[in-house]
Amino acid sequence: MKHAQRFIPLLAVGALVTSAVAQDWPQWRGPGRDAKVAGFTPPKTWPKELAQKWKVTVGLGAAAPSLVGDKLFVFARQEGNEVTLCLDAATGKELWSDKVEAKAISGPANGHAGPRSSPAVADGKVVTLGIHGTLSCFEAATGKKLWRKDDFQGSVPRFFTSSSPIIVDGLCIAQLGGGNNGALVACDLATGEQKWKWAGDSPGYASPVLLTVGKTKLVVAETESKLVAIDAADGKLAWSAPFAPQQRGYNASTPVVDGQTLIYAGSGRGTKAVKLEKEGDAVTAKELWSNTEKSVQFNSPVLRNGLLFSLSATNEFFCINTADGKTAWSAPSGPAAAGGGRMRGSAGYGSILDAGSVLLALTPGSELIAFQPSEKEYAEVARIKVAGTPTYAHLVVSGNRLFVKDQDSLILLTIE
Repeated sequence: MKHAQRFIPLLAVGALVTSAVAQDWPQWRGPGRDAKVAGFTPPKTWPKELAQKWKVTVGLGAAAPSLVGDKLFVFARQEGNEVTLCLDAATGKELWSDKVEAKAISGPANGHAGPRSSPAVADGKVVTLGIHGTLSCFEAATGKKLWRKDDFQGSVPRFFTSSSPIIVDGLCIAQLGGGNNGALVACDLATGEQKWKWAGDSPGYASPVLLTVGKTKLVVAETESKLVAIDAADGKLAWSAPFAPQQRGYNASTPVVDGQTLIYAGSGRGTKAVKLEKEGDAVTAKELWSNTEKSVQFNSPVLRNGLLFSLSATNEFFCINTADGKTAWSAPSGPAAAGGGRMRGSAGYGSILDAGSVLLALTPGSELIAFQPSEKEYAEVARIKVAGTPTYAHLVVSGNRLFVKDQDSLILLTIE
């Protein structure tokens, strides 16, 4: 198995919380696709290292695992195959697996061979989206393949497929294709039958989210050059706005949904908030604020108590007050010991989660950072090494369990 040496855009992948301790994490960024953690209790004194319960070699890739009940669903590359694994969450023991041959990638993204799209789990089914656009669905309990589709015949974005699928009302919705041949496609979750296709633009690298206006469910997606809201029921375009990346940037940051408010950011485009509203049969957007100071490249922001926290392309944490869109603070770059919050590693990569009284961030350099969700300043409370190889996959937290995907392994750590 070849080891990944560098990473190109990947961010570039609904269940209910069953209890405060055993939160499901059934898709990209958790139950609400918003990186919010339930039931996490920070320690009174943070340890210098976390307790490792198990570590299992699963393969290359930056797809975050998904967790439902006592099962973990992992998507990775092993030699010439893309492999879907179901593991026992308590022990790491393999329960079932499926593999499909997937050719190696080429060009500027070839330093990272594995998939980037996180599995989506709902209604007893698991959906994966491969790096070449192959969409597959399995029975979660047994691993039985229900259907597999490759309708775009290998047409992919320049840096390959990175968007994670979403499941809405029995439909699997995914951004497929690339270049001049791409679309947002909805398939019946049970059968794989295509229900609708919106082909107005090819995909970017961000993952779609769900926003409801009145009784209408809208799938909001960043495409190659637009931000669009598509009616989840019939695939019709409800609203769009130009959103072409600046210079050599990419649309790779998942938008944030807060009721009918949509917060989105892009490299060189700053951060903006709009409210989507119904006017007759049409959907319109009212701009609430625009912050031109702070923007993101690959990180997806997290919202807590009216404060938006994220990571800039220059590796600075920052906080925006969403009441007025003004920057509350940005952390100076440099090591934590000097008072900064730098995410060591490739610029602008890293995941941030809202864990209640603390925010948790995972850096590409495999450091877990805990800091306070404060409007006043960046206040770091812990920085702990959690793996020996790069960690580009999004962190998954359930209670006080942390599931960390490094270069080719999945690790269960606990904060005790």
